[in-house]
Amino acid sequence: MRLIAVALVASMMSLSVHAAPLTRDNGAPVGDNQNSQTAGASGPTLLQDVQLIQKLQRFDRERIPERVVHARGTGAHGEFTATADISDLTIAKVFEKGSKTPVFVRFSSVVHGLHSPETLRDPRGFATKFYTAEGNWDLVGNNFPTFFIRDAIKFPDMVHAFKPDPRTNLDDSRRTFDFFSHIPEATRTLTQLFSNEGTPASYREMDGNGVHAYKLVSAEGQAHYVKFHWKSQQGVKNLDPRQVAEVQANDYSHMTRDLVEAIERGDYPKWDLYIQVLKPEDLAKFSFDPLDATKIWPDVPARKIGQMVLNKNPDNVFQETEQVAMAPSNLVPGIEPSEDRLLQGRLFAYADTQMYRLGANGLHLPINAAMVAVNNGNQDGAMNLAATKTSVNYQPSRLQPREETPHARYSQLPLSGTTQQAKIQREQNFKQAGDLYRSYSKKEQRDLINSLGGALAPVDDESKHLMLSYFYKADVDYGTGLTKVAKGDLKRVQQLAAKLQD
Repeated sequence: MRLIAVALVASMMSLSVHAAPLTRDNGAPVGDNQNSQTAGASGPTLLQDVQLIQKLQRFDRERIPERVVHARGTGAHGEFTATADISDLTIAKVFEKGSKTPVFVRFSSVVHGLHSPETLRDPRGFATKFYTAEGNWDLVGNNFPTFFIRDAIKFPDMVHAFKPDPRTNLDDSRRTFDFFSHIPEATRTLTQLFSNEGTPASYREMDGNGVHAYKLVSAEGQAHYVKFHWKSQQGVKNLDPRQVAEVQANDYSHMTRDLVEAIERGDYPKWDLYIQVLKPEDLAKFSFDPLDATKIWPDVPARKIGQMVLNKNPDNVFQETEQVAMAPSNLVPGIEPSEDRLLQGRLFAYADTQMYRLGANGLHLPINAAMVAVNNGNQDGAMNLAATKTSVNYQPSRLQPREETPHARYSQLPLSGTTQQAKIQREQNFKQAGDLYRSYSKKEQRDLINSLGGALAPVDDESKHLMLSYFYKADVDYGTGLTKVAKGDLKRVQQLAAKLQD
């Protein structure tokens, strides 16, 4: 034992000899980090104590604005390998067969705050930053393949309805369903949220989806509409209501802990990337609008095009996971947005919120920086880390040409008609919700009915019966079961459902 103690002391002495000096932010060494400077033994603290002042200043400013949504998250580094030849569909270098692209993935919950329990019922964010050879591409999606709304103008309202009551700061399902009783297109996604899929067992055992339709554009300028889907190679596992209570009693970070520990022990999680593809002329063949974010594309085959493995935890959670700036507007040649109304709003909103949180130069941060040279006339602003040495901060210029790249031009979209503010024409709000309900096992259906019915029970009478009529329209057994648990009037539900058009 004595030999072990001596060896330990020697090891510690060796470490102390070679330890790097403690410094202030300007690099100057610190002489005393244990005691403030004072005027004598009993006098006041001196303002000239730079170490004290700087530590307190920096501590006061440690927090940046919390994300309004997706605040609670965890991240990991990895690599994406393209495994299929889709050069007929896109010029995007990330999809060149055999190519390997570094990635950073941020998983998250959507509604709840930075330190909320990960057991809470919530959609889960699944956002991937690809550091491609032609700039960064962000595929910003969720574990659900659909969303609650189809138009970005309703996004702030939806989030407010999900968030705690601003008067009491308490969650209140009456507010949530007051809003959704006006939003019948949410029926499918609400069904998925209140199923056991709303409480995943881990991030590793969860699929991901791009949610929106995007465009892949070929070298000839031909555009195809696509949806992206991540399929977990670990399988999909969810918690039922009893398991949620057991887990939350012991660990409010179970999803983060699972991912961190799996990567630490070398059990690297993998996801296969699949795409569904539609030709532009196929959009009119559906009974619903395929560019509606509240819809899946049933019966459209999915094709595997690559695989992602996550193999490294962040070195610093704040510098990487908290400061990573994901935005659907981060696109690269060969990948474009579709006309999806929700996506069109997200193209602005996500980049704007990241600029608010991190400043105009947030993309200079190492976690957000492209692995290719950034060459434009953007300048100045707080925390500008660039090393610009040219006098030319404009384009075009003969003094320092910055050439445009022809293959990076957007594809052309034929347009006709007038500006408008109107609903889409093919809504089909309930059919896919019924299909989803019927895809669940009997136990999963019971758990869904108990979870959702319990949430509907305290809702005001009119909103409750409108909501129940949506689920009844989706599936009679589903709506009947919910009405019983929520203590609604089945005849009234049936009458309201009869007036609804699918």
